[in-house]
Amino acid sequence: MSGKLLIIGFGPGSFEHITKRAREAIGESEVIIGYNTYVDLIAGLLTEQQVVRTGMTEEVSRAQEAVRQAKQGKKVAVISSGDAGVYGMAGLVYEVLMEQGWTRENGVQVEVIPGISAVHSAGSLLGAPIMHDSCTISLSDHLTPWELIAKRVEAAGMADFVIALYNPRSGRRTRQIVETQRILLKHRSPSTPVGIVKSAYRDREHVVVTTLADMLNHDIGMLTTIIIGNSATKLYDGLMITPRGYQRKYTLGAETQPLKPHQRLKSEAEPWALEQLDGQDLNESLEEFDEEDELMDAEVIESKEPSQLKSSPNLSPSNSLQLAMEALQLVSKGTEEVSFEFDNKLTATQSIFEFAVSPGIANKKLTAAQLCALGEIVGDRGDIEYSPHHQLIVRVQTNNPNQITSDLSALGLLLSPIGDVAQIKACDFCNLEKGESIPYAEAIHHRIGNLEVPKELKIGFNGCGMACYGAVQQDIGIVYRKEKFDLFLGGKTVGRNAHAAQPVAEGIAPEELVDLVGRIVERYQKEGHPNERFHKFFKRVKEIEGYRHQEMVGFVIENAICGD
Repeated sequence: MSGKLLIIGFGPGSFEHITKRAREAIGESEVIIGYNTYVDLIAGLLTEQQVVRTGMTEEVSRAQEAVRQAKQGKKVAVISSGDAGVYGMAGLVYEVLMEQGWTRENGVQVEVIPGISAVHSAGSLLGAPIMHDSCTISLSDHLTPWELIAKRVEAAGMADFVIALYNPRSGRRTRQIVETQRILLKHRSPSTPVGIVKSAYRDREHVVVTTLADMLNHDIGMLTTIIIGNSATKLYDGLMITPRGYQRKYTLGAETQPLKPHQRLKSEAEPWALEQLDGQDLNESLEEFDEEDELMDAEVIESKEPSQLKSSPNLSPSNSLQLAMEALQLVSKGTEEVSFEFDNKLTATQSIFEFAVSPGIANKKLTAAQLCALGEIVGDRGDIEYSPHHQLIVRVQTNNPNQITSDLSALGLLLSPIGDVAQIKACDFCNLEKGESIPYAEAIHHRIGNLEVPKELKIGFNGCGMACYGAVQQDIGIVYRKEKFDLFLGGKTVGRNAHAAQPVAEGIAPEELVDLVGRIVERYQKEGHPNERFHKFFKRVKEIEGYRHQEMVGFVIENAICGD
């Protein structure tokens, strides 16, 4: 029997919001593959299927495992909350299949089962905020460059879209939502309605309706979806309502409408429509608008009846902007004068420069001059965060990162990039008193320090057998003992199955160490899967430089005597 991949979106997580087809697909599957939290959410639908659980950021391994098992002839369900095709697993599974040369005709069957996306779950709890044109933007820059995300936020703000923000903030990503608010405030009023929904239709559901100016004063995390209204969105009795535009043709409080059905599609009733450009080519109009490159102050437009628009002396075929404002004036019913100002120049924005800084590989002491320089560079608009890896994480707005790098390096500080790179995490060698092995730690840093790898890699280095800085807990551990080195591979520092690295070699000669560690890291760089941590890579390849992986012994929780 040929295998099948069922890529299932099960909605927000509540049983009543899971579609009938999603429940059927889960029931007919032999293997369920998903993120731990998602598996827990559908636990009530599981029977005797094989369940493959993985942690956060293990999407690629989930997709690869699903394809592998489907090729063995199994029915495999890959689960996502919300809709699997909206920041879910559907696209990634297809990408893995494409890499393997899959075709619809000859490959495993694939069925994508839609679910209720977070934007729709959150929207239903807020009222009707996405009744008009909208877009979704993920603020996670783990896979997408921040510059591209910022451009999309800028464009959506200028175009007056209702905006749904996914992945707005996490423990490590705190500045992205701040930057997003700053960008949008250039284009929208501070009083723009904003809805913040956490865990929609789950046990800890929390809904807040606030404003664009006040949104950052509320709890925002990875389980939060934020919906930002457009210029027409209204607040009513605690709800967000975005009108679609019916008020332009209808009187919503009247039983008898002033425009009859046969009149509503006539050109006089739609002065804002494309056809009312009187035959002018739209591309020409847009080109003229781009070429003007100057501030345009629109004149105050007096209210007119629809029949007057065609004959207005102020309307020319080229002035589509003024035409749109006349239409807006009609909506105001002539109760007040309306004026508009437009700026077609984008304000230049400064980038956020983020880096790690430390006194050195072995040295752990900062001088007063170094601290003063850091404080002056960061100023009031940046921040400094102390990390558990003996580094300061610096974030600062600047257009000249090279100058910052040069100034701090001149003071003897060691600067490193943030993200998926190899880094040396060395001890202080007992305040540099046990410094025999320091040159080897520095040589390793020069060989592979800051090398880009599939997932952040920490190389622990301890200068004596006490290993008090926890080198043996890191991805790669190196301990200097009796004038030689002991090597440990594959530590896992977090999670319920956290474990120390495996001791793989004792008594490595100092002259062999740097090249050996370099070869191990470089192989991981070349052969590791995206987002695959080193301990999983070691387990998958089974052998590195002649060192065999050994399965770690897990713990077993015994059942209580009473059977509870």
